[in-house]
Amino acid sequence: MHALLGIAALYSVLPLIWLLTSATKSVGDFSTTGAFELGDWNLWTNLGDLFAEEDGVFLSWIRNSLLYAGLGSVLGALICAACGYAIAKLDFPGRRALFAVTLAGVLVPTTALALPLYLLASELRVVNTFWAVFIPLLTNPFGVYLARAYAEAAVPDEVLEAARMDGSNELRTFFTIALPMMRPGVVTILLFQFVGIWNNFFLPLVMLTDPDLFPMTLGLFQWSARVSQFPQYTPLVVAGSLLAVVPLLLAFVVLQRQWRSGLAAGSVK
Repeated sequence: MHALLGIAALYSVLPLIWLLTSATKSVGDFSTTGAFELGDWNLWTNLGDLFAEEDGVFLSWIRNSLLYAGLGSVLGALICAACGYAIAKLDFPGRRALFAVTLAGVLVPTTALALPLYLLASELRVVNTFWAVFIPLLTNPFGVYLARAYAEAAVPDEVLEAARMDGSNELRTFFTIALPMMRPGVVTILLFQFVGIWNNFFLPLVMLTDPDLFPMTLGLFQWSARVSQFPQYTPLVVAGSLLAVVPLLLAFVVLQRQWRSGLAAGSVK
């Protein structure tokens, strides 16, 4: 079992090792060195060329990715937590039907929604704008399902009833009592949202034509399509891909602590 896990871990890490070694290579080094062999340590040169290419458009791609993924994951996780809590703990007409529709939404692949979303954005005249990509990213049926399951298990009905008897309204009860108790689940949803939005490619490809609005995934794809004609883009794409991995690693390192705390936070008056 340990051998199988080691092989699986090595298989997962190999692309990252290739990125690290390839980021040190010049254009000529890619044809004269092995896949996992270090180049002539041109990393800083490649990074400088990366940020200088096309008047520094890569900085705009970084900013856009941080806005899409950072703001979108926080707001999306909050929306999912509120929806999951409402389905789990509030009694209202159509609750079961709403949850069934949410489960059906989990089964629909996001790529199948790209064309309907484009047609809807076209009707609203927001195609090729920030909002055409940002607003659809706020919805996540799987996040609602996960929040509902976690709220059902982590938020006792007795605590909510005590808060209501003390005069707390439903909005205040959710933010001051239920949300802290759901913190590990909300962090999980936030990480799923962040990774999904950060790696999102097809929706920006359909919605955007302005390079200044591209996220890093779409921008690097555009550059990689030029590699066959312009080999000088190869080290730029590799260095940009390496930088694209860093925020994901930081997000996991920073937020993993939240999984170990908050299980009973908010339940003590």
